[in-house]
Amino acid sequence: MSALRSGQLAGAAGVNPQTLRYYERRGLLPEPQRSPGGHRLYPGETVTTLKVIKAAQRLGFTLDEVAGLLAAGNHRHRGPAAGLRSHARVKLAEVETRIADLTVMASTLRAALAAGCEDLIACADHPHCPIPFAALDQDARPAAGTVDCC
Repeated sequence: MSALRSGQLAGAAGVNPQTLRYYERRGLLPEPQRSPGGHRLYPGETVTTLKVIKAAQRLGFTLDEVAGLLAAGNHRHRGPAAGLRSHARVKLAEVETRIADLTVMASTLRAALAAGCEDLIACADHPHCPIPFAALDQDARPAAGTVDCC
């Protein structure tokens, strides 16, 4: 693939042209060559790099983490600890923790609905409210639907 101008690259990768400049400033993309007229010219493989960046973001990686992944890919001699597998293990642990937290939140909201909670202030003073005003430990809350609230 030949060199692409900013608009062509952005269109091919499904990003905004300003995203290209931002990624350059962040060091995710190298500064492109310039045409005699001053237009930015990107190598065709930059489309793949942009798609990789966006896919990594959808998996929950921050741009700093993506920069580390890209750098690790460019420096394969650093060993497996710097690569995708180790980063993916860490990210997976973070995602699983968030899922556990969201599961607790969903359970608490279901319990609040089942208990008939209508007013946060009134519920805060009710000892059987399932919303964890006093304690964040799920074991301290009554089971879902066991006691009517406020």
